[in-house]
Amino acid sequence: MARSPSGESVLERAVRIFEAFTPGETALRVADIARRAGLPPATASRMVAELVEHGLLARDDDRRVRVGVRMWELALRASPTLSLRDAAMPFLEDLHAVVGHHVQLGVLDGDEVLFVERLSAPGAVINYTRIAGRLPLHASSSGLVLLAHGPRELQEKVLAGPLPGYTAYTITTPARLRATLAGVRRDGHAFCPGHIHPDALGVAVPVRAGGRVVAAVAAIVPNDADGRAVVPVLGATARGIGRTLIQ
Repeated sequence: MARSPSGESVLERAVRIFEAFTPGETALRVADIARRAGLPPATASRMVAELVEHGLLARDDDRRVRVGVRMWELALRASPTLSLRDAAMPFLEDLHAVVGHHVQLGVLDGDEVLFVERLSAPGAVINYTRIAGRLPLHASSSGLVLLAHGPRELQEKVLAGPLPGYTAYTITTPARLRATLAGVRRDGHAFCPGHIHPDALGVAVPVRAGGRVVAAVAAIVPNDADGRAVVPVLGATARGIGRTLIQ
């Protein structure tokens, strides 16, 4: 594969171009892409033009660049989470109808939780997560569920820190995190009042298939005394998804 004078391959530079986009910044100018990808402006402009030609990137009317429909099509076609999302959607829709706020499905990806589906509603409590968005495992209810049932080496890596805080209620010490993970395994759910935003409560349970935890299903509801009422319906949702996955 062709390499630049710095020794990087074309593929390595293309990956950095795609990584310049974030869930909150889906359209960028070429100059911004060049800066974020660490590429000379001329190189970034040429590569963006080639990626646009192949449909992997697209230009808006104002010349901003975004991920192209072709890239979305290829990614979705080969997505390892496609069967999980297909199995989960009917149950998430029922859960959403009951909860009336945000419900979401997360999977473990490295040392983060990756959210592969989310349903929301007008007027729902604030929620920072988005489809294809990520959060550190220690900070969210979904992440805590996945970490509690994850490999021991991953737990020790996360426990070693750093554990950045989002609010005064976020878990930021190894001792508290270790105790919380034990509680998640004991109680069968994670309960996170105000961990990401003071007004929001995250509650999550594991989705099991074939004897292992494959995902976490969560509800983000107002941070009040009624929050624990969603635990039973979350459990029923997770069991339904798990049964569908092993059929």
